[in-house]
Amino acid sequence: MLTVAWPLALILLPLPFIFWRRQTVQAEGGRLQLPGISQTGKANITSHSRQSRKRYWLMWSLLVLAITRPQWLGDPIELPSQGRDLMLAVDLSGSMQIEDMVINGKVVDRFTLIQHVVSEFIERRKGDRIGLILFADHAYLQAPLTQDRRSVAQFLKEAQIGLVGKQTAIGESIALAVKRFDKMDESNRVLILLTDGSNNAGNIDPEQAAQIAANRKVTIYTVGVGADVMERRTLFGRERVNPSMDLDENQLKHIADVTHGRYFRARNSQELEQIYQEIDKLEPVSRDQLSYRPQAELFYWPLALALLTSIWIALGQLALFSRTKNPVPSATPRGDVR
Repeated sequence: MLTVAWPLALILLPLPFIFWRRQTVQAEGGRLQLPGISQTGKANITSHSRQSRKRYWLMWSLLVLAITRPQWLGDPIELPSQGRDLMLAVDLSGSMQIEDMVINGKVVDRFTLIQHVVSEFIERRKGDRIGLILFADHAYLQAPLTQDRRSVAQFLKEAQIGLVGKQTAIGESIALAVKRFDKMDESNRVLILLTDGSNNAGNIDPEQAAQIAANRKVTIYTVGVGADVMERRTLFGRERVNPSMDLDENQLKHIADVTHGRYFRARNSQELEQIYQEIDKLEPVSRDQLSYRPQAELFYWPLALALLTSIWIALGQLALFSRTKNPVPSATPRGDVR
């Protein structure tokens, strides 16, 4: 269905007529007869003026139409009436750039693996509301709970390691998620916390935040990211090291246990994907039936036509100026030569 967002803008349509009317009245009140201009010349000027006004009127009408924001509304689409409310808290600390993970045979850093796997997880959450928290030195809400999965996935894709600091504020991320869930009446209240370290920043203790989450009936699934073994080159050859020494698994297990959640160890993409099946077991919550109508903006069509009309007017004025500056000489009859 075709509609306009701002129909009141149509009151601007008569403005050119008001301007031209006042201009005509003033011209007639103080009309001067200029020497050297024939009746034919005045008729040509008047004819050109009328044509110009029609073109100006067309351009103005198209501009006003563009201002009204014409839109095409599609048929109503009903949103799922059942789903889960999931908040994702993703660690952006400096250690997330350690390259100890593998995707399709290629070695990548930890955050790249999270982006790859969690983006697929978000895509599968049809009917669920997804939110995104990014944390390092402090926790920040990147996306509130929404059914717009594409936007949440895009926010995660655009995130950068070190964007909000280098350390790890686990307690703050939990507290921020609990605060957001407090605004939801009927909700599963599930937080998925992905980190590769231990709490070393922020003003809130993780155990204290987990207890508050348990009291508010928020279930936390913690995910410890990082490989157990990684080879690196040294002056004495290759050596095997544990790149996940800073990961506090006991703390993450405690947070999950207190909130009746579960701890996952993600040494690779397959282990990280295990959370899919666990979340699918959650009973979805019934919500009010909502619907939306997709809309497409059409204002650029009249705007483009107005631009073309302005070019048409400019060419007409240029042609008139050229004829005025270089008039075609009139033919004079020759007398008889005797």
